[in-house]
Amino acid sequence: MSRSVLRYVEHRITQHPDTDVTFEAECLAYPCGWSAQPSTEGAAVDVECMSHTGRTGHGSFRRVCTSFALVVRTE
Repeated sequence: MSRSVLRYVEHRITQHPDTDVTFEAECLAYPCGWSAQPSTEGAAVDVECMSHTGRTGHGSFRRVCTSFALVVRTE
C-alpha cells in the first residue's frame, strides 16, 4: 500500500491587468443582422442599441461582456 501526501494551494482569480473589458451587442430581430461596434465603454454600446431601436423599432439585443482572467496562487 502506498501513501500519498495531499497539498492544497489557494488561488485567486482577477481580471488580467493588461486587458480591458469589451462590450458588444447584436440585434435579435430576424433577419436584421445589426451589431454595435465593440467598445470598452458599456454606455456607448447601450446608446448604439437605443439608436438602433429608434431607427428600426427593434428592441431585443444580445449583449456580451468579454474579459480575460488571470489565476494566481495566493501564497
